Formats: sequence, structure tokens, C-alpha cells
Amino acid sequence: MTDEELSGSQEQELYEHYRYVVDPGQSMLRIDKYLAARIENVSRTRVQAAAQAGNILVNETPVKPNYRVKPLDVIQILLPNPPREIELIPQDLPLTVVYEDDDLIVVDKAAGMVVHPAYGNYSGTLMNALMFHFRDIPLFQTGELRPGLVHRIDKNTSGLLVVAKNEYAHNRLARQFFNRTTGRRYLALVWGTPEPDEGTITGHVGRNIRDRKIMQVFPDGSQGKHAVTHYKIIERFSYVSLIECRLETGRTHQIRVHMAWKGHPLFNDEEYGGHRILKGTTFSKYQQFIHNCFSLLPRQALHAQTLAFDHPVTGKRLSFESPLPPDMEAVLDKWRNYTSGR
Repeated sequence: MTDEELSGSQEQELYEHYRYVVDPGQSMLRIDKYLAARIENVSRTRVQAAAQAGNILVNETPVKPNYRVKPLDVIQILLPNPPREIELIPQDLPLTVVYEDDDLIVVDKAAGMVVHPAYGNYSGTLMNALMFHFRDIPLFQTGELRPGLVHRIDKNTSGLLVVAKNEYAHNRLARQFFNRTTGRRYLALVWGTPEPDEGTITGHVGRNIRDRKIMQVFPDGSQGKHAVTHYKIIERFSYVSLIECRLETGRTHQIRVHMAWKGHPLFNDEEYGGHRILKGTTFSKYQQFIHNCFSLLPRQALHAQTLAFDHPVTGKRLSFESPLPPDMEAVLDKWRNYTSGR
């Protein structure tokens, strides 16, 4: 049997996209059974949930779980939640809940909290906290590694994240992130002054060739995945600038690596060179000022400020905004005072 499969899973949005061309000799079989037999670690129930949410297309048309596949059918399926890797342990950790209903929750993640367990961070994550918070909800009792998760933000980035509370909402939200119909804006403090004041950065983002823990831009598109970041300067502080970034795609470290590639690393971003004094004077007073700022903000200056999406059940557009966390606010105030006194 010759199935053709495309691995379309994204770095930051947590879903997987598969494509199959049905073998010419295939007998007519229910599509939920057909797909469950082909996708590793995926149950028939999860396939059915994807179909009910409209996430299974046959020849570009949505089908129900009881559709019977035919020879040469082209099947596409979008599945949230990659397969389980390790066991998730519920933990009673503090959560800042911005919005919650029967279908989803929007949380304001603090900097320093990892979103889901991975190598080196098996506890204390947002997912551990949600497993405790939702311990009576079926989706969070399945043993999945990332129940309800459709996107994530870096450990040392603060801000908004939406998590689904049931399979239907999970599938519908995953499709919005895949189709790029969500709205996400970030605030970042970067070294220097980007030119022009408002612009778009386009460049494939993939794993760094020498250091797999970080990313790099491949301008020729030879590696990595298509990535687009729109930016706009909000405030200037002589040697650094506060910018707003709108994500069109959501690759790992996208804003951080795109800005560094353009010569404007995020302030105090150790992984992309922003933890050094890149602009300004050689005066010891200025250098002390910068080190004081680094002490106030011991992370990259990046905050997921706004998040917008269509409610997976009602279809109503929901928009949320998170205030700047105290550490970023304190550093911005220091820069305002510094530049106003010059």
C-alpha cells in the first residue's frame, strides 16, 4: 500500500498535518479506521474528533468519520497535540487566568515558566499546572503530553496563551493557528533603531547548524520554514527601541532570531547576543546603567501582549491584552529617565 505523507507540524504551533493518497487497490473503508491505522499513537477517537471539527478533507472537502475512502482519494488531516512522550504530573502551581469558559482558557504566563515538559524541564510547567487545574476534565485525563495546547511561548517570554478544554475546541483552535487567522502582537525592547520605522522581516527559520538549541535564519530558503514578522517602532531610547511585533507565522524563537538577524537583538537575550552592550558609550556610568537594567530584567525583553481568535464554538472574535510585566516596565522607566536627562 503506497501512502504519501507530508509532515507539516510547526515549531511553535502544536499540531501535525498529514496528507495521504489512497492506494488504487484500497477497499472502501471508514476514514476513521483508515487514518487510525496509519498515524502512529493516534486513536480512532482522536481521528473522529478531528473529523467532527472539519479538520479532515477528502479531495478538498470536509468529511465525517463514517466517510468511506475510495481509490486515489487525497486525504488531508490536521491533528492538534503531537503524541505523548513522557508522563505529565499534575501540580498545584499559581496560574493567572485572563478568561475561561467551558471550551477554553486564556492564561497570562509569567516569565521563567516553561509551557510544557521537555528535556531538562519535567515539572513546574504550565501544563503541569493545567493538569491540576483541570483534573476533572476528560481531555486532561488522557495521558497526552500537551492536552489542549495549540501554541506556546518561550520560557523567558511572558504573556498570553490559549488552551482548549475539550477535543472539539482543540481541533478548531488548531485549525485557526494553522490557517494563520489568529492575531498575536508582542512588545520587545531591542538594541538600536530598526530601519525603516515600520517593516516586515521575511526569512526561513530553522535549527542552527552548529548549536541545535537555538535557531538561525536561512535567507536563501535552503533550510528551515517560511517565517514572517511585521514590526513597528513604538518608542525610542537613543540606544534601544521599544517595538511591536505582529506574527504572521509562529516559528520557534521567531522574533528573537529575526531581530538578531537584522542587527537588533532583543535586550538581554543571552542566546542571540543581546546580553552584551551593543550600542552606546564607553563611559563606566553608562555601562553600570546597562548592568542595572540587566539585573532588573534577567531575561530577553519580550512580552506576548495581545491575542485574538474566533471562539471555537460560538465563532465570536475574542481579543485579550496583557499589561507589561513589572520587570519590563521597570526597565522601560529606567530608559525613559536616562534619555530624558540627556
